[in-house]
Amino acid sequence: MAQNPTTASEQPITIQHTQESYGLRPEAVDFPMMLVLSFVYPCNAECPHCPYTNSNIRDAYKDVPFMPEDIFKRIADEAGPHQAYLRISGGGEPMLHPKATKLLPYAKEKGCRIGLITNGSAFTEKNTRILLEAEVDMIEFSVDARDPETYATVRKGLKWDRLLRNVERMIDTRNKIGSSSKIIASGVNQNDVDLDAVETFWRDEIGVDNFIKRKFLTWGANTTLDDSRSADPAPYIEAGEVPCPFIFERLNIDSRGNVMVCGYDIAANTSMGMVGQQSIKDIWHGEEFRHYRDMHLSRRGHEIALCASCPDWKYRSWQHNYWKVVKNAEAHRLDVRQKLGVNDDFQTVSDSK
Repeated sequence: MAQNPTTASEQPITIQHTQESYGLRPEAVDFPMMLVLSFVYPCNAECPHCPYTNSNIRDAYKDVPFMPEDIFKRIADEAGPHQAYLRISGGGEPMLHPKATKLLPYAKEKGCRIGLITNGSAFTEKNTRILLEAEVDMIEFSVDARDPETYATVRKGLKWDRLLRNVERMIDTRNKIGSSSKIIASGVNQNDVDLDAVETFWRDEIGVDNFIKRKFLTWGANTTLDDSRSADPAPYIEAGEVPCPFIFERLNIDSRGNVMVCGYDIAANTSMGMVGQQSIKDIWHGEEFRHYRDMHLSRRGHEIALCASCPDWKYRSWQHNYWKVVKNAEAHRLDVRQKLGVNDDFQTVSDSK
């Protein structure tokens, strides 16, 4: 069981990763809680820890570099009534999608919750306001650094000053208009990066609502990454003994509409179904997903070839997860909102008088 860094009071906080029983989460019994979308494949960065920088997967999607509008809308139309999260990520920078500012508000209008993960390079005053007024639920900036020197290495191709300007504008605009969007940052725990100091900078100096410390992942045979670059290889769970939570809460969809079994399968070696040919709900309750779940629940997940080759299963947590990040980020956002005296109609108290 892993622990987080010592708090200011020097009392370590135990992080719980397992639980007494496993299975579909209550919120996922009818429909997946999260649909992770490979929204784009092109990127304007060459981050050394990125699986797409270290593989030829992007080449395989040159014919469909951006998720087509019709596929995205099919997903949003079905996911909306369930208030499922659409996790907007993929093999590249989501804000490079030519219709990003049209499609994300569309999904919100349909009832979806949106978790956007971005390198922060492509924001302008206009698209910042569009996303905040649409109340995109969570905007996560992948930062990995607290200074321009480190940033130039871990976020190769991007500009530190632009990142700072865009994040600060996002927070400032959010606070001024009273948007419900949560704004967080994240970093990968890799060698030559003091992630505790990175977290302190983004939380205390910049004012994000939460910070995610991510494990360094190699993605197995899909990439050429080497796990020797990890600064924190300690496992969360015993892979093989504890079921992987992903198949009980989420699924992944590439730009073609192909549904993969999990986030490890970024090369789309699995196909659980196709958006447009089957409903997402039917795919979620189909024989393929049932097989994976039954095998994991009977502690035989290691007999599945894909799962047996997954080096990242040990880093999955049933309790220290995205949902916990959402909860803590929302608590911070509400605290900031209260301190600023913001109404629910996108006005500060002083502006509304």
